[in-house]
Amino acid sequence: MTSSSSITFSILLLSLLVALNPNPSLASTSSNDNTNDIVTQYSTYVRNACNVTRYQRLCVRTLWPFAIVARNNTSKWARASVAVTITDTKRMLRLLLKTQRSAVGERERIAMSDCRELFVDSLDNLYKSLAVLRTLNADEFQRQISDLATWLSAALTDEDTCLDGFEETSSRSRTVRMVRRKATKCMRLCSNALALLNKLAFDGL
Repeated sequence: MTSSSSITFSILLLSLLVALNPNPSLASTSSNDNTNDIVTQYSTYVRNACNVTRYQRLCVRTLWPFAIVARNNTSKWARASVAVTITDTKRMLRLLLKTQRSAVGERERIAMSDCRELFVDSLDNLYKSLAVLRTLNADEFQRQISDLATWLSAALTDEDTCLDGFEETSSRSRTVRMVRRKATKCMRLCSNALALLNKLAFDGL
């Protein structure tokens, strides 16, 4: 994360803490002096959570805003990662709908169409996963984890298959390059979500 991003987050985090704390002393000079310590603590939370993922820098960058809530709670990190993946997958679908009409060749149009279908299926599996992650309970935990692993693995396969579909398309097409770049990010987010689910399965509730 860049230094400017860290500074911006520090300001936002302090503002949020002030807003949530009824004690006006939180806005005092001493609290300002402690801001860096607070940010460092939350940075540690997100880095520890992302340590199990394959794309750690992406994980830290996208899950950083959840640190104040998730802290050391593995289930909350898994839920946050799926939520972030859903957001990007929805953006990807909007992009595919927009760019499919402007694809220059037949091969590109077919790849875009196939990719959109795959991402629709992926989004469905992600939504099912998020719903279960919101209702985890000890009695059904093993079954829930099994279902989650199935759905997230399927979502990841769909997004990876989308990328495979562009292998024989024109690498000179700006549209294709953009779609592949965005699809790659979604696939990596999904991979991170699956890694955090595996950590949850190991840690338990």
